[in-house]
Amino acid sequence: MKFKFLNDTGRIVSIHPASFLHGCQAENTPISPLEERIFILPAGTYPTVKMWDYGENRGLQILVSPNKEED
Repeated sequence: MKFKFLNDTGRIVSIHPASFLHGCQAENTPISPLEERIFILPAGTYPTVKMWDYGENRGLQILVSPNKEED
């Protein structure tokens, strides 16, 4: 499954390392304002997305975590 994230925050968004440990594939660089990023999730999953705001000094961070589809 593909999940597309559009950074409409006006700030740079980094990707939490656990996104990759949980099985997502994507380019592992910060996401610039108005940039789209495609996350590839394992088959049979859907994304759960969480974003943290660490303030102006540390910025925003996104976690994309795949969850198994239930029958």
